[in-house]
Amino acid sequence: MARRPVRRLLTLALIPFVVGTIVGLIVLWPAHQKHHSVSSLGTPAQLVNATVAQVDNGPCEETALSRRCQVVFIKVTSGSTRGDSAILPEVALGPGVAELHRGDKIVMGRTVDPTTHHVDYYFDDYQRRTPMLLLAILFAVLVVVVGRWRGFAAVVGLLLTALVILRFIIPSILDGNSPVSVALVGSAAIIFVVIYVAHGFNPKTTTALLGTLASLALTAGLAALFVSLTHLTGLSSDETTSLQSTLGNVPLQGMILAGVIIGSLGVLIDVTVTQASSVWEIHDANPSRTARELYGAGMRVGRDHIASTVYTLVLAYAGASLPLLILFSLSNQKFLNVLSGDLVAQEIVRALVGSIGLVASVPLTTALAARVVRSSVEA
Repeated sequence: MARRPVRRLLTLALIPFVVGTIVGLIVLWPAHQKHHSVSSLGTPAQLVNATVAQVDNGPCEETALSRRCQVVFIKVTSGSTRGDSAILPEVALGPGVAELHRGDKIVMGRTVDPTTHHVDYYFDDYQRRTPMLLLAILFAVLVVVVGRWRGFAAVVGLLLTALVILRFIIPSILDGNSPVSVALVGSAAIIFVVIYVAHGFNPKTTTALLGTLASLALTAGLAALFVSLTHLTGLSSDETTSLQSTLGNVPLQGMILAGVIIGSLGVLIDVTVTQASSVWEIHDANPSRTARELYGAGMRVGRDHIASTVYTLVLAYAGASLPLLILFSLSNQKFLNVLSGDLVAQEIVRALVGSIGLVASVPLTTALAARVVRSSVEA
C-alpha cells in the first residue's frame, strides 16, 4: 500500500491531465448530438425487414447466356407494410451476388413511385442483429465468468468507451473540430474511464494511467511527424475522400492522425497495466528488492510482452488490408512501389508508429512503477 506522500505526488502528477481532459471535453463538446444530415447524400432509403418465403432457381430468361438466375418471394416483417408479400426482380447469380435461400432473414430497401404510388423492393443486406447480439452476450458472459468482478468492470468500461466514441468523438469531428484534438481528448477520457473502472482507484492503476498518457503523447507526436514527412494525403481512401466531398471541411491528414491515436490506445492500456501489475507483484513476492532490481525484473517480463505483442498492431492492420494487398499482388507494380503508395503507406505508418509507442511504454511504465513502489516503502 502506497504511503500518503506517494499518493499525493501521484495525484499532483495526474491533475494537469485531468484538468486538460475536462477543459478539452467542454471546449470540443459537439453542439449537435442527435442529427447530422447532409443533403448531398440524398434521401435516406427506407429499410424494412423481411423473410424469404420461396426461391425459384433456373436459367435466366432475359439473356442468351447459360447463366443461372433466381426469383425470390419475400414477406415483409417490419414497418408500415408488415405482412405484405412481394417478388424481387430476377437476379443473375455469380461472384459478388448474394444467393438467397428459403427462411433467410434479410433487409429490403423500399421505394415508392411518387406518381403511381407503386411499391418496389430490392435486396439490401442480411439481418445480423440476432447473431451479433448472441456473440456480444457470449463475449460478456465469458469475460465475467473468467474475470469475475474485474471482468464485469471491463465490460462496463467497454460500454463507456463506445459511449465516448459515439457521443463525443464522432459528433465533435462532424461539428468541424480538429480530428487530432478530438482524438487526444477522447482518448484521454477513455483512458481514465477504462483504467479506473476496470482496475480501481489505487497507486498501481494511477501509475499505469500516467504511463499510458505519456506513451499516447509520444505516439501522437511521432504520428504527426511521419504523416508529414511521408506526405500522406488520405486521398487514396474512398471513405475519407467521400467524407471530405460530403462535409467539405474535414482535414484528411488529421483523420489519419486521429485513427493512429485511437487505434493504438487499446494495446497501450494492455501493456501499461500489465507492466504496473508485474512490478507490484514482483515487489510483493520480495519486498527487499531495490528500485533497480524491480525495474530489471519488470523489464524481463516486459521484453516477453513486447515480443508477443509487437505483432498485434501490424497483424491487425495487415488483416484489415488483406484484400487490398492481394489485389496489389495481382498487379504488375513493384513491391516497394506498392508499400510506398499512399493507401498502403497509411497502414504501415499507423502500424509502426503504434508499435513504437507500444515498445516505449514498457520501460517508461516499468521505471515509474518501480520508483512508486520503492518510494511507498521508504516513505
